Amino acid sequence: MHPVRQHKLRKKSERASGIRAGHDSFALGLSSASTDRLLLRLQEGLPFKMLSMLATQSGIPMRELATVIEIPERTLARRRLAGRLSRDESERLLRVARVVSKAVQLFEGNVGAAVTWLRSPQKALSHNTPLNYARFELGAAEVENLIGQLEHGVFS
Repeated sequence: MHPVRQHKLRKKSERASGIRAGHDSFALGLSSASTDRLLLRLQEGLPFKMLSMLATQSGIPMRELATVIEIPERTLARRRLAGRLSRDESERLLRVARVVSKAVQLFEGNVGAAVTWLRSPQKALSHNTPLNYARFELGAAEVENLIGQLEHGVFS
């Protein structure tokens, strides 16, 4: 395949997955994965260490992230021992990582400011926090939309 066409197809795939190659560390080490490979990894369940990685890199405590991706404390302990998340948990983790990543981009790499914003009620989200909204795909899409508006100077 021609390199330019291959590059365009890769970019299209990355947009569809919400992750760009070489994007940043919040992509959980999956930034260069094709959509097909990413879907396979989600089906298998992501390694538990990816949840730990997001907690460490973002500064959001593991328990808070587990609450957002709906993993009860006892289940979290079992997942830690097993070393792998379930398919649904993996998908929710990827969704939250995507939102965190976009917030960090919005704050030009300032992780602390991004996390503070993610934890702060936003008028545009009916006074809910972006992190709480990201618990659901529809809410995460709304948070990403808000981030896009803020990046382009459109205020709600």
